Amino acid sequence: MRFDEKVAVVTGAGQGIGEAYAKALAAEGAKVVIAEINEGQGKRVAEEIGQAGGQAIFVKTDVSDEASTLAMGQSAIEAFGGVDYLINNAAIYGEMKLASLLSVDMSYYNKFMSVNMNGCLLATRAVVDSMKKRGGGCIINQSSTAAWMGIGFYGISKLAMHGITHSLARELGHKNIRVNGIAPGPTDTEATRSVVPEGAVKGILASLPLQRMGTPEDMVGAALFLLSDEAKWITGHILNVDGGQIMRV
Repeated sequence: MRFDEKVAVVTGAGQGIGEAYAKALAAEGAKVVIAEINEGQGKRVAEEIGQAGGQAIFVKTDVSDEASTLAMGQSAIEAFGGVDYLINNAAIYGEMKLASLLSVDMSYYNKFMSVNMNGCLLATRAVVDSMKKRGGGCIINQSSTAAWMGIGFYGISKLAMHGITHSLARELGHKNIRVNGIAPGPTDTEATRSVVPEGAVKGILASLPLQRMGTPEDMVGAALFLLSDEAKWITGHILNVDGGQIMRV
């Protein structure tokens, strides 16, 4: 129960890795805010946490909209008294349009970046004052190994997450707020199955030192570690959890 009586916001927690994060935090004692744009999925996750003995609320949240994120932050305070942790997991990924940088429709590109790049900043701004009042906290920004692979506008949005992570780590460190990132490699989720052709998976796996797809549970251990006091002197770090796909020197 490392997070007993703590409050965590997880954006995009209605499915996949975000859902796994939310349920793992609740299992270790945290009160969880499911900040999700899909009402049906968000309510389901909150209800399942409650049925398992945890505490969670669903707050419909569009991370690309400042008013929506501010309302989410206020809802967290009203329900649980404040916020200690934030996982910026929400992103456009499943069913995303596949196009090159030179051909992508600019209205789609701008919407994509408003969620995948700006969303983490807006959600952070919505809860950071509460973290300061509670003596500190921790933020995790969900990246991807695509950030290092030159994979179009999706990769650019995730590389931008690294810059935001580093800048916020410097801005917030003196307030005892740590900011880190997790960059998953190829992970078996419904979203990945909708984007990556089945025939491409075999080639991807053959290139990995640990030749299997990741799972949401593989990400959970990394996230809980970074949020915990075991990582209390770690900030501004991007941890790739990827079966060895990316080896940085």
